[in-house]
Amino acid sequence: MSNNQITIQPEESYKIIRNSVLTAQSKVYTAVNSAMVQAYWEIGQEIHNTCGENDRAEYGKKLLEYLSEHLTKEFGKGFTVANLKNMRQFYRTFPIRQTLSSELSWSHYNLLMRIEDNKAREFYANESVKGNWSVRQLKRQIGAFYYERLLASQDKDSVTNEMGLPEKVEPKNIIRDPYVLEFLGLEGKTSFYEKDLEQAIINHLQKFLLELGRGFSFVARQQKITFDGRHFFIDLVFYNYILKCFVIIDLKLGDLTHQDLGQMQMYVNYYTREMMNEGDNPPIGIVLCADKSDQVVKYTLPEDNNQIFASKYKLYLPTEEEFKKELNLDNYVKKKENESQNDVKIWVKLSVKKIEKMNNITWLYYK
Repeated sequence: MSNNQITIQPEESYKIIRNSVLTAQSKVYTAVNSAMVQAYWEIGQEIHNTCGENDRAEYGKKLLEYLSEHLTKEFGKGFTVANLKNMRQFYRTFPIRQTLSSELSWSHYNLLMRIEDNKAREFYANESVKGNWSVRQLKRQIGAFYYERLLASQDKDSVTNEMGLPEKVEPKNIIRDPYVLEFLGLEGKTSFYEKDLEQAIINHLQKFLLELGRGFSFVARQQKITFDGRHFFIDLVFYNYILKCFVIIDLKLGDLTHQDLGQMQMYVNYYTREMMNEGDNPPIGIVLCADKSDQVVKYTLPEDNNQIFASKYKLYLPTEEEFKKELNLDNYVKKKENESQNDVKIWVKLSVKKIEKMNNITWLYYK
């Protein structure tokens, strides 16, 4: 073999070719998926323009049955009457075609259509794209009331305005309380230690990062710091590229104490003075505990605190009623209902006028 001859590395060649194939497959999938979503939107638009919502009217019912029969005969499965209604609902939920994302699949949109609140739906759609959520991840976040828990932070109005993540985001507006950790598999276990909770988080780190929110990356576990020969160990350290700061997490199995908050203050002070890099914002600390007293937090931390937080964790996925009670969402729901009442009144007035104009049409159905 001459000195100029290149030694062939089969493994390297395979990796390069494999990456090329995977990239091509991904592009093909994205293109096909985008075309399918666009086609379903067009089908929904046509059905809506033709018969509106009049399913129970003879014409609307026969139209859907006719379309289902002929489309299924020519193109195969996927065009049942129920699916055609879904496509129409898809168009009605997302009437502006330009707002559709090529990165979201039809399965994503099927989940998003079930969300009645417009702001919540927009939030989940944006987060799915930015976080590259799978359908399973989106379903989990909706079921875990991710949006509502974000709204339950200290400044609801600010959080609502900041769903698109503007240039400046306050730490308190990305902290959730509680954090739902049902994926750790610890529900029902009567005895485990903080190290078991920590290890379970490490074993399910990707899911834990999803629960924390966008922008988090793992830095360290059990980080050792030493003062005057005394050793302390920080359970978990993350970095958030949106906040541009370190995020320190301390795990507690029992009730939160003022000593826990004091210890976290020490960790935050250490990171502020010793670990911050140029351009970093001050670090924040989260004490993740099984239970806490808001009064203990209130009177332990200064009024202008924006660095130390305490949040509860749940080892199971609470029911909707439990979430409402935990987050005190009843007032929020009532507010949303009051806001929508004016819209309902306007809709009723317009409907009455429309009915008066259409009094010669016998198939009008009112529900």
